[in-house]
Amino acid sequence: MSAATVFGGRTAVITGASSGIGAGLARHAAGLGMKLVLADIAADRLTAVADELRETGAQAEAVVTDVADPSSVEALAERAYSRFGTVDLLVNNAGIMAMGYSWEIPAERWDAMLGINIGGYVNGIRAFVPRMLERGERAWVVNVSSIGGLLPSPLMAPYSVTKFGTLALTESLHYEMRMKGAPIQVSVVTPGAVRSEIFRAARPGASEAPEVTGFADHLQAMSDEHGLTPEEHAERVFTQVAEGKYWVVPQPDTLHEALPARTDMILGQADPELRLG
Repeated sequence: MSAATVFGGRTAVITGASSGIGAGLARHAAGLGMKLVLADIAADRLTAVADELRETGAQAEAVVTDVADPSSVEALAERAYSRFGTVDLLVNNAGIMAMGYSWEIPAERWDAMLGINIGGYVNGIRAFVPRMLERGERAWVVNVSSIGGLLPSPLMAPYSVTKFGTLALTESLHYEMRMKGAPIQVSVVTPGAVRSEIFRAARPGASEAPEVTGFADHLQAMSDEHGLTPEEHAERVFTQVAEGKYWVVPQPDTLHEALPARTDMILGQADPELRLG
């Protein structure tokens, strides 16, 4: 079945919806005929995206949300259910980036990334999954990880840690839904390069070590030149989720090229080697 057949008329909650991947998912969901509850902490950008979608005829509710705060996410759930009566699809996407040597990244930045990139997903699951289970009808939980959740990188340790954690959290949730016999499909998304300002925004402030800024600039240039647009990425995500896939891999060539060498390294217990594309 097509994504429009599966999701048309249903309700989606998307976190981190004010820009980048999240905004692309919101726009595509609106095009599928979904009702939308969009969450982000950036109020002005979030309102702009919701207004844009409403101008196209979509039903879109903007809810300013701090995903790291369990009470804020619970309020998001209450707002969504009050507005639309149910939530069929939860997309945990909100995340931030920090770059630098792992020991130089400030403790508060580490805490923020763990609280948003992992804690935000946990809070989303805790707020929405019990309601989905109580309803007992078909539903979807989609967690956005990264190709970086399978391939760790230097100079962005907090991102690697949280995206690896997202894989573990999502797989655990998948098993738990199977154990309960629940009609809830769980999927994990592993994007490669998607055009956004994520690496430019993550350039260090106080520390301007040339290897760090050079690495950030290299990744941003790769994203700008070779990345999918957020809309292209969203179309691939919704198509694969509608097909019932657990592993949602928008750019399979990138993953299939890199993963065998990593698998061989682990099975052979070889020392990791740094390869920069």
